Amino acid sequence: MIITRYGYDVVITVLVLVVVGALLALFLLEPRFLRYSVFAILLGFLGFTLYFFRDPERITPAGEGLIIAPADGKIVQIVDVREDEYLKADAVQISIFMSPLNVHVNRFPISGSVGYVKYHPGEFLVAFDDKSSLRNERTHIGVENARVRVLFKQIAGFVARRIVVETKEGDPAVAGQRFGMIKFGSRVDVILPRSVSVLVRPGQVTVAGETILATAS
Repeated sequence: MIITRYGYDVVITVLVLVVVGALLALFLLEPRFLRYSVFAILLGFLGFTLYFFRDPERITPAGEGLIIAPADGKIVQIVDVREDEYLKADAVQISIFMSPLNVHVNRFPISGSVGYVKYHPGEFLVAFDDKSSLRNERTHIGVENARVRVLFKQIAGFVARRIVVETKEGDPAVAGQRFGMIKFGSRVDVILPRSVSVLVRPGQVTVAGETILATAS
């Protein structure tokens, strides 16, 4: 299993805690079944941490005008919106909810240039709440090329309390390339011009770097 570099600090911390906890249980706990119960809990905790920070390889489809999902999860909303921060136009918003069981590494939806990065402090409402897109802690990233501009938002949820972003304005973007993650449950909103052809529907499961959300002419 490949572990994302964005989770190395957490994995190492959990591993140390598990080893210390196992040693304490080994020397301090009696009877034996209590010791084994603690071992099982610690191993389960370590296993979940490794599973959460997994980072599988993905094969990104090639093609002109493809807009690829930046996150694993389920599409909970497709709505028309007015976007005045980066697109500055009427737009369509595709919201992807990421449960704690999803891969949480995020990937660029298009190739081009990063034209906008802004961090917004905020609250920690549950990520599937419609208001989370406007009120929660989040990072907005805009990418553009000759065909299209795309704005996407990494939105922290009730459990997620840390957004990782490894890009800045002016950086090149490659569709399907990793740029960050949101830790422990979250949401990503993808905001596209109305001119695109949306190919997904609410309730559909997305795979970051692989699922085609829309096409731009």
